[in-house]
Amino acid sequence: MFAGHFGIAAAVKSKSPEVPLWALMVSTQLLDVLFVPLFVTGVETIEGSGYGGAVIHADYTHSLIGALLITALAGMFAKRQWGNRGGRIVAGVVFSHWLLDLCVHRADLPILPSNFGNLPLLGLGIWEYSSLSIVLEGVLIGVGFLLYLQSVVKERSSTGWAIVSGGMMGVLLVLALVTDVFGI
Repeated sequence: MFAGHFGIAAAVKSKSPEVPLWALMVSTQLLDVLFVPLFVTGVETIEGSGYGGAVIHADYTHSLIGALLITALAGMFAKRQWGNRGGRIVAGVVFSHWLLDLCVHRADLPILPSNFGNLPLLGLGIWEYSSLSIVLEGVLIGVGFLLYLQSVVKERSSTGWAIVSGGMMGVLLVLALVTDVFGI
């Protein structure tokens, strides 16, 4: 699940004009953005490869408590930038990443950071069914794109601008899905 997160951001943007699209796009990937330096330093790791073939050991950024902490911090920052509603929206988008990952990951998501206490790992494993996983991502992208396009058409007086703007968003979402599925 990579591209599907962007579909969530696009859908939320359609109902939340006060939060910039870039902020929602970053918010939806914030757990992965924070994962990168921990991965590079060997603190968090990935075993295996390919679409849904990897077992991710993101024991800090993708633990339930870690994700809630990142969500709270992002929400507080966003509240300062875009008000109370904007803070709640960003927090919800950040946490949506963990919820989507819970659906697709195998049982590799810890509850506590560093899997403290060796509690059961979480994950419903949709990645084990690649066709279902791809359809789920496609639906998230499609719905997000359509809601975003609809909001742009309503907001803009020029339908031409709305189609260009929405088309660019659609191309970006499709590219994200293709690179996710094919590991490009």
